[in-house]
Amino acid sequence: MKDKEAEIDMDGCIRCGICHDICPQDAVKHDRAKIPEHINFNVETTKKYMELCEQYLGNEQEKMKCLNRMMKHFNSQKVIAEKTLEILEKLREMN
Repeated sequence: MKDKEAEIDMDGCIRCGICHDICPQDAVKHDRAKIPEHINFNVETTKKYMELCEQYLGNEQEKMKCLNRMMKHFNSQKVIAEKTLEILEKLREMN
């Protein structure tokens, strides 16, 4: 408990999902339910960075360069996730 609120120790979490099922307040969300929140955060953060690039680096071209860098970043994350899933699928097949 922290400030009268339950807190999940994410370092000790094994992703069993029991907390999702037993929470009487429906406060614990499955990872999939958080996807729209993560997307919104990424988009809003990117917009903020774009505005800062334009403000501090001086023009619309810098703003678009920032957008391109962020898109490369998220594409890298996508490749990492896809490659990780490929390896995990092989683990599943081995068991």
